[in-house]
Amino acid sequence: MLTTLNTTYTDTRAADLAWTLGREPLPALASLDVELEDAKLQLRLLGASHQVLLEGEQGSCSETVACIPSSSTPLPLGVAKRVGDWEYEFAARVEVLTPGSFAGRAQELLALVADHPHGLAGVFPGCPHAFTALLAHRREGQVHWRTWHAYPQDGQLVATRTRVGVRVPAPQLSAAAV
Repeated sequence: MLTTLNTTYTDTRAADLAWTLGREPLPALASLDVELEDAKLQLRLLGASHQVLLEGEQGSCSETVACIPSSSTPLPLGVAKRVGDWEYEFAARVEVLTPGSFAGRAQELLALVADHPHGLAGVFPGCPHAFTALLAHRREGQVHWRTWHAYPQDGQLVATRTRVGVRVPAPQLSAAAV
């Protein structure tokens, strides 16, 4: 789903993005509810970037990547954490592109997400290459989502990948095995 966001372009630099887990739902400009087998996700576009809310048999998980003044956790390159009965993994990278490459990559990503049944993209008015996009899928019993945050004025594209799966307990060694 592709939408034009009814707001001004708020987060103007990739360096301003912060990451948090467990934040309560923030006001969304657009959202998409997705069911992936036994997991329910809500992909949310914020005026300041994105939030994903995950509900499943193992509990809930909330990921927020946005420019939030009260957040002190900058966007990490990678995170691996336990969240209740979930194993959560997050990775982020910043691509720096030339203006021509940026426009082409923006069009490619928007086309990919706009036509996908589990995709949500929001374009900011007045700047067609300023966008936030999310795409979710399920593979091998795990929920995955990818996001892209575009900053055309700097030629920067922030890409994130998240994987959430059921925590598998470590095998117990028997006394005979020791």
